[in-house]
Amino acid sequence: MAEPLTGTQLAHWRTFIESSWALHTRLEDELRAATGLSMNDYHVLVALADAPGRRIRMGELASRLVLSPSRITYQINSMIKRGLVRKESCPDDGRGQEAVLTEDGLTVLREAAPAHLATVRESFIDHLDDEELAVIGHVFARIRKV
Repeated sequence: MAEPLTGTQLAHWRTFIESSWALHTRLEDELRAATGLSMNDYHVLVALADAPGRRIRMGELASRLVLSPSRITYQINSMIKRGLVRKESCPDDGRGQEAVLTEDGLTVLREAAPAHLATVRESFIDHLDDEELAVIGHVFARIRKV
């Protein structure tokens, strides 16, 4: 059985959970209101825009976005219906599928980015100094590897 948290550990854990949920909710709400995109939509578009050839294997995309294979399939199919992405067979392996960013998807991302980045700044970045941001980056990079 796990050792109970100390009062200080519990307080920090609760602050983290409540703050991260509130931040995610605000980012999601603001992005959807300004652009009609969900956070998952946006992150798929960013991942594809950054990828070589603007394409990523479905399994790799699911892993990168921390989504199950069925969830990424649902997400991509939803975005295909809106013309933001398409699926193609992998050139190296005809059995695999890649998500590919369309020109419309790239345009939508470019139009959405300024509003989303403003919310990220107002809700998170502007409340921290460079040293605090570095600590957060280091800590969450370590936690992600667990």
